[in-house]
Amino acid sequence: MMETADRRPLASRNTRWAGAIARWMAARAITPNQISQASMLAAAIAGSTFYLAGQTTGLPRAGYLLLAVLFCQARLLCNLFDGMVAVEGGKGEADGPFWNEFPDRIADLMIFAGVGYGIGMPGLGWAAGAFSVLTAYVRELGRATGNPSDFSGPMAKQHRMATITVAGLVSLLEPLWGWQNQILTIGLCVVAAGAALTAIRRSRTLITRLKLR
Repeated sequence: MMETADRRPLASRNTRWAGAIARWMAARAITPNQISQASMLAAAIAGSTFYLAGQTTGLPRAGYLLLAVLFCQARLLCNLFDGMVAVEGGKGEADGPFWNEFPDRIADLMIFAGVGYGIGMPGLGWAAGAFSVLTAYVRELGRATGNPSDFSGPMAKQHRMATITVAGLVSLLEPLWGWQNQILTIGLCVVAAGAALTAIRRSRTLITRLKLR
């Protein structure tokens, strides 16, 4: 579930296709919490296939990368539709706020840890996951202190998924110049550094807001 007055700004929320799918889901026995929970499954598949891609070569590697990219986007679609079914569909549940946030934190950890283990740099994967969780922590800390949610980047959730998706797609071409996993390494570094910067930026904004009270 997502809140009605303090939601992440998403252009896709206003598209016809998203509205049609959300209405279809809302008209059936599909709850926002189930959609949120499905995002963890999508992330688990994405993380696992990123790991397998890092451990293989040739056509199997390409197949795993495509699956990883696909399920990263499936994770984002779950994040889109849980809120739309909850708010626009009027199916919000009492425990929705938990399921709105908790699966996202698990999803970040599973995806980036999977990439990290796949490329042989688990520490980098966990760092990217930890900084991603930290960005959300600062946002929720702001809300807990009566401030509006800060969805700013440069590495908010949609930016993290876009970065690792692009890295996965470009990594398909690495065999052409004799590389393997370097693009995924670069992508993971960008996510980790960008998420750390995002956490710092949001923290500074929150401190300023608190001081201005």
